[in-house]
Amino acid sequence: MDEGELMTGAERHRDAEDSNRVWWDALARVHVHAYKEVQLLRDGKEILDEIELCEVGDVRGKSLLHLQCHIGTDTLAWARKGATVTGVDFSAEAIACAEQLRDELGLKATFIQSNVYDLPSVLSGEFDIVYSSRGVLCWLRDLREWASIVSRFLSPGGFFYLMESHPVLNALEEETPGSLTFANPYFHRTDATRWEAGGADYADDTHTVGHPSYEWVWSLSDVVNALIGAGLEIKFLNEYDRLFFKLFPSMTSEDGRQYRLAQYPGMLPLVFTLRANKVTDAERGPTTLDTTGGVI
Repeated sequence: MDEGELMTGAERHRDAEDSNRVWWDALARVHVHAYKEVQLLRDGKEILDEIELCEVGDVRGKSLLHLQCHIGTDTLAWARKGATVTGVDFSAEAIACAEQLRDELGLKATFIQSNVYDLPSVLSGEFDIVYSSRGVLCWLRDLREWASIVSRFLSPGGFFYLMESHPVLNALEEETPGSLTFANPYFHRTDATRWEAGGADYADDTHTVGHPSYEWVWSLSDVVNALIGAGLEIKFLNEYDRLFFKLFPSMTSEDGRQYRLAQYPGMLPLVFTLRANKVTDAERGPTTLDTTGGVI
């Protein structure tokens, strides 16, 4: 029996998170150079998605907590929109890059190095908006605890906003050019999937990733039910047929930032967005939650 078999589930999760932190530390400065958004910010241009700009709305004078902010590009974009922003990430290198970019651009933002699950021990207060976006859920080991932390940092009347790749994409592979097939389970699995070192970075295909990483799979119902279970009220859940990165080789893009599947026009959700409100007890109606869905 090897060491991995002797570890408890919690120990495996912590070990996976530690490996992911090393992975992100190594990539932070690569992404400063690889992300198109960094230069767009320097040029004073818009980097936030038009969908989230519409769905989040006016943030002037509002406090915004950005979870899993990485190198802080979106955090700083919301600061430019007039929000009082706090960005959180577990990578020390990513936070250092975010602070350097903040100082270079002359913007006001607070950045905190912390695992999302440890945040209540290092940050106090409440926020009008808690925000998380694009490639975040797969790095979370426990959605129920995550949702409770989201709720913890929301002020009454505030809302949580999420934009993320659609979970159905986790189940698909492009095994032949232009043709998608179901190749992986859609539903959540307790153990994370390990990705070995040696592949190309998603943002810079000339950079070889030097560390393994681990990702967790969550279904759409996992996300929704975790937030409802944390006492939040779902305002909307929307789905769109374009994606913020090139997941499959056959994807095409007109601007290098938004990608579509030309062979499946309007047939497959690629992104979902969600807004959940923190309502007061007086506003809340009776709720019955059944989270027994999944594989039977």
